[in-house]
Amino acid sequence: MICTSHLSCLLSVYGTTLIILPEFKPTEGATTYDNSKGVKLITAGTCRRSPPSTLDNKVHHNNMIQNILPKIQSNLAGAADSIMLDVEGFVAETNATNLFLVRRDRGEVDGKDFPVLVTPTGDHCLPGITRDTVLILAKELGIKTEVKRVSLSEFYCASEVFTTGTMGELTPVINIDGRQIGDATRGVVTEQLQKAYKEAVATRLHWSTEIPSFV
Repeated sequence: MICTSHLSCLLSVYGTTLIILPEFKPTEGATTYDNSKGVKLITAGTCRRSPPSTLDNKVHHNNMIQNILPKIQSNLAGAADSIMLDVEGFVAETNATNLFLVRRDRGEVDGKDFPVLVTPTGDHCLPGITRDTVLILAKELGIKTEVKRVSLSEFYCASEVFTTGTMGELTPVINIDGRQIGDATRGVVTEQLQKAYKEAVATRLHWSTEIPSFV
């Protein structure tokens, strides 16, 4: 007799089945991206991050087709990843990471430039742990932060852009859609946050979980 759930949890006979496929992914010294020279991104041509009314991207689920198709596009374009827009055209994240930009504002009193760290809201993406950590570290470093809806043109005009993720940590972005970002090198704020992140992981033991040795 063949038993199937027919998409109904009430008809599941054997309960939940959890399948784990272990995969070794070295991080120290061999992260997913080049965190010194930086990477190039493109904007996904067709896929959009779905709104919560159709598929809530705050849920970490196994339906990864929205991520795979843009990744194929970036592979073909020779880029690291694709930027995903929401249904209204605002930047949500990439197919694998969260996004930040650094904007330079001018002080009203002294007239000096100061950095503002900006990241899209979590309305159409999975707000990552690394993303939250960077926001905390920026506050500790006295860097002004903004969490808001961000247009693609704001990323084009940013002085710095970087991605955040568990495997890649903080990765500078030097080019988006063929447009150079800043001076096409790792920015000062990005490097400052990279250093703070590594120190936090090494010293704040309650912030991290040690990875077991692989043999």
